[in-house]
Amino acid sequence: MRRLLRTALGGPDEPPLPAALPGRGAGVTAEELWRPTSGCGSWCLPAATGTTVSRPRRLARLLGVLGMLLAGVGLAALLPVLPARHRGAALRGWARGTLRALGVRLVVRGRTPRRPALLVANHVSWLDILAVLAVAPARMLAKREVRDWPVVGPLAAAAGTVFVDRARPRDLPGTVARVAAALRAGHPVAVFPEGTTWCGEVADCRPRGGFRPAMFQAAVDAGAPVVPLRLSYRYAGDPTTLAAFLGEETLWDSVRRVLAARDLTVSVVVAAALHPAADADRRMLARAAESVVHLTPARPVALGRTAPVGGLLPAPVGVLPSGPGLAVPAGSVPAVPSAAGREAREVVLDRAA
Repeated sequence: MRRLLRTALGGPDEPPLPAALPGRGAGVTAEELWRPTSGCGSWCLPAATGTTVSRPRRLARLLGVLGMLLAGVGLAALLPVLPARHRGAALRGWARGTLRALGVRLVVRGRTPRRPALLVANHVSWLDILAVLAVAPARMLAKREVRDWPVVGPLAAAAGTVFVDRARPRDLPGTVARVAAALRAGHPVAVFPEGTTWCGEVADCRPRGGFRPAMFQAAVDAGAPVVPLRLSYRYAGDPTTLAAFLGEETLWDSVRRVLAARDLTVSVVVAAALHPAADADRRMLARAAESVVHLTPARPVALGRTAPVGGLLPAPVGVLPSGPGLAVPAGSVPAVPSAAGREAREVVLDRAA
């Protein structure tokens, strides 16, 4: 566990972090510097929102969202007593209904996992949580502050959310253990390994964050596959940062922008699962998943230290091999289905309101 914590906070051979870092001021602790930060901010958001819906439509959407929040209060009370097989369907229905009320269309490509898995996705917006739950209802990993949010906090707790205190990195090994326990118990768990939101589109500001490796250890410990998800947003058919929740803006500012948008779509691409060996290196696993989600080329990397010689070559997101996963012999490349085949797997789950 010490090694896990040390790797999460710094390099694998670095000494433990001091209580305060020299040259940073007495009030700046290592824990504060450990908190994830994004290179994106309000400058990444569109200067104009383009075509918007009428004010009456915005009001109707807002009322619909309020109705779904009230439904969430009831769902939070029901989830603990619902049979396990019905909880996922209830969460999925609530998430899809909330997206629909917001006027956001949901498009999914790929097959959702049929067995417990660690779902890892890039992080752009508060909408990401709804999109993931609408596709594969899972226990989420969320910052501790979410537990205190009205409506959302009780619903998250009832859904089995694992909360992490980002101000206490020493608690990280315990959080990893709880995620691994949930996976062993048969519950899929969804995490955003970037740790905070990034715009995902504006190249001038480094639009994406690196995947932190700590939570990948939970998949290794539990013997669970890792399923990369790529989330992206389009506005009137073009890539957009309109849905991003960045910098110092308030949640209400972001919600108002979404409520006013016409033809906003969130796309979820479910890539093939990565199957780590029992002694896999979480950093290699995180790097492989990141390359899939961020559409970056990757060298074949060994996921097991003592496993037979082999490699794992992440296919580009949207390329969905027909095999059980992306574990392939070193030097080989998964077959790439035709464009027509990929489009045939695209499903519009919800039309916007």
